[in-house]
Amino acid sequence: MADHITTRTAPGTWVVRAGGAVLGETANAIELTEGRYAPVIYFPRDDIAMAFLDRTDKTTHCPHKGDATYYTIEAKSGPIENAAWSYESPKDGVEAIAGHLAFYTDQVTVEQL
Repeated sequence: MADHITTRTAPGTWVVRAGGAVLGETANAIELTEGRYAPVIYFPRDDIAMAFLDRTDKTTHCPHKGDATYYTIEAKSGPIENAAWSYESPKDGVEAIAGHLAFYTDQVTVEQL
């Protein structure tokens, strides 16, 4: 793992909302901090209403975390394109985020309760 990335169990309960609906709530979130970027909260997939997410063709590669896949949220107000991402097989050192989703906070609301 790159020295500038850390993961830890995010304290408390976290919720993600999009288009006026709660997509998920968890007490098992992972907080990933990478360098000077703001921490990112990763939600366990089991705690997300996956019926509202559709995997897209978009992929990206991070040399430290691996290949990311993206999801569009099918909200009542319309689709929110590529609003979530996941590392299906993250690199060594960041395995904690496997099976988790993160969300762009300029497109959805992620907050600690």
